[in-house]
Amino acid sequence: MTESDTWIVFISSLLLSLFQDRSRMAPVWLYFPLFVCLLLGKQTCAKNEAPCQLSKWNNGFRTFLKRHIRDGTPQTLDQNEWEKYIRNNGGCDRPTQSFISPDDLERVKAVCSSKGGKTYKENLCISHEPFTFVTVRSEPGTCGIRSVKHEKKHLILACEVLDNTCLPVHFEGNPTDLKPNNNARGCVDPQSKGRAPSCRASLLWTGLGLLLLLLCI
Repeated sequence: MTESDTWIVFISSLLLSLFQDRSRMAPVWLYFPLFVCLLLGKQTCAKNEAPCQLSKWNNGFRTFLKRHIRDGTPQTLDQNEWEKYIRNNGGCDRPTQSFISPDDLERVKAVCSSKGGKTYKENLCISHEPFTFVTVRSEPGTCGIRSVKHEKKHLILACEVLDNTCLPVHFEGNPTDLKPNNNARGCVDPQSKGRAPSCRASLLWTGLGLLLLLLCI
């Protein structure tokens, strides 16, 4: 049962108990602000619950490329060079940044497929093979570089469908050097029909809201 399903069952049970006991109808208004907050919160559709489902973020892949697979990054670990690069190209507001070589673009995209990735959790997939990339850590808001180092780890990426193709939209850190689970399924939508399940309960929530309003009349 998903989080959406859990909330629907909870609200449905609450409304049923109120409907069965008419003597409790007066306090129903006390529940209304809570219900409105829950309803609005569930409609934000922040992220998908599984990989390779329809994205709600049209610029997700372009933003991913802009942040992590750039042309012209320094070919050195010299902190002064990296500070100059980040100041000139944006990113001072991000204390930890990882940069992958443009030569690896196709391999990175393949992580969001059964060919190159395994399902990790939620909308995240983890690469079959490790990647080499540069991680830059800086002081928040100042661009002062704390460290620049090469890393070799399995990539953990959020994968969503854009233009009928499952693509990376977010780079998730892998501080404990996680490896893919060989028993996990490949990086594909478990329903095989790209969709956004975090929004699939919209009509049910709307219906419950109308029912609550009727009970309050």
